[in-house]
Amino acid sequence: MTDNFVSGDIGGTKTLLQATEWLAGDAQVRFERRYSNREYSSFSDVLGDFLGNTSALGMKPPLSACFAVAGPVTEQGIKLTNLPWLMNARVLEREFGIPAVKLINDFEAVALSVEVLAVDDLVTLQKGLPYANGLRVTLGAGTGMGVAWLIWQGGRYIPLPTEAGHIDFAPVDELQMRLLDYLRKRFGRVSVERVLSGPGLVNIFNFLLDEWGGTENLAQARLESDEAPQVSDLAFNQGYPVAMKSIDLFVKIYGAYAGNLALAGLCRDGVYVAGGIAPRIIGKLQEGGFIKAFREKGRFSSLMEDIPVHVVMNPTAGLMGAAEEAKRMLVAGPGRE
Repeated sequence: MTDNFVSGDIGGTKTLLQATEWLAGDAQVRFERRYSNREYSSFSDVLGDFLGNTSALGMKPPLSACFAVAGPVTEQGIKLTNLPWLMNARVLEREFGIPAVKLINDFEAVALSVEVLAVDDLVTLQKGLPYANGLRVTLGAGTGMGVAWLIWQGGRYIPLPTEAGHIDFAPVDELQMRLLDYLRKRFGRVSVERVLSGPGLVNIFNFLLDEWGGTENLAQARLESDEAPQVSDLAFNQGYPVAMKSIDLFVKIYGAYAGNLALAGLCRDGVYVAGGIAPRIIGKLQEGGFIKAFREKGRFSSLMEDIPVHVVMNPTAGLMGAAEEAKRMLVAGPGRE
């Protein structure tokens, strides 16, 4: 007899949903679909369409569901940070007749995927000296900046969601100080996410455009917040100086921030850099600027050399983590969470 569960990864721009059959310890994905969030007014509309498709395939209604969501989950409810959707687990249970629904932070889901990622899903920037069962941290720039810790407890890693992407941006040199001043005039308070995200990369580009405006013959106009892919195209395909400098500065800030998180948690069992941007700039991350900035922690620089650093290349890591939790919920059964 088979049972079914549903998992999902809901970001600022897209939603990935997956339906899986569970039989005698074997999980088999039966259906998966990607949705553009802008085309739907609510998550219920997305889930309703998805379950309609699984029903048409002859699948039974799911017994559990876990959805990774971009934003802070409070009492199993959330208003997404970068999307005007409201979600509530109990409402979804009643609306779709699913016995157990759980919402988790998107980087909580990425953290859950670390244990099931394949070797080929990771690119190692620093091997370090891993401590078995030591603290881990996952972070990643995409539409925003996500962070989650992983702590060993009860024989497995437990994810701890955070909103560390919204802590203050900490510049480390004169150029970054000028970037902070530039962004402060625009936003007031400047969080890490204002710099390390898709819109953050655009902020860096526009800042450098202004910095170099008096000395460079610049034909490129300022970009809008959703045009981060254009910065990458200008840098990697067109060799545009401001765009190349933007990527370099982004990587340096990224490395320093990852190092701050690793130091704050003493993450001796690894730092996992995920999110949508890292795989697209993996060549730059491997050049050394990221790790150099990661290690530059003064008296603790030698300690930083011992912390493993990996880049998660699998774009479905969040979905994998949500599926792991939905499977655990199914095995545990209602009321045994």
